[in-house]
Amino acid sequence: MAGLTDEERGAFGAYGTHCPYWEARLWNNVPGPFYTRDNDTCRTGRIEAPDNVLYEGEHFTEYVFRQPRNPAEARALARAATVEVTAGYACDGDARWTPGLVREWWGDRGRVDEDLAAASAQFAKWSDAQSLDAAAGVRDYRQYLAGGLAGDLRAYLFRLEEGRYPEAGERVPGL
Repeated sequence: MAGLTDEERGAFGAYGTHCPYWEARLWNNVPGPFYTRDNDTCRTGRIEAPDNVLYEGEHFTEYVFRQPRNPAEARALARAATVEVTAGYACDGDARWTPGLVREWWGDRGRVDEDLAAASAQFAKWSDAQSLDAAAGVRDYRQYLAGGLAGDLRAYLFRLEEGRYPEAGERVPGL
């Protein structure tokens, strides 16, 4: 959680690498250090972290669709965790994800796309600002799923195996 203050780290709870949320995590969280379990329906996640958080289901449950790409996004995700009233965010994914689990998640990406199609139809029913924003987030995630996510996951696999992200020109594992 580089780039976060102690207070921002605290937004994810005091569990460290022993967070009890792993088994209850939402299946559509993108592999990485941050994830959510079932949480509130206040629609606050995209207000704080629109580049990283999306909603799913009829109750608009928050999940991480893109892991932070820089310290500013990590801080935004920490703010989303702070305002989520059921403390449904966790940050111990690095201790939980394995290369096999990441590849399994990627192999099931068709399910993610189906879920996004359903979410798009759901958000199209409403014209309020938050639903329009969520619909934009769905479009962003679908583009990410079809484009840059594979590269990000390959870099994450490298991190899991080597303990660091790859430098330019280094060979990364396949999905």
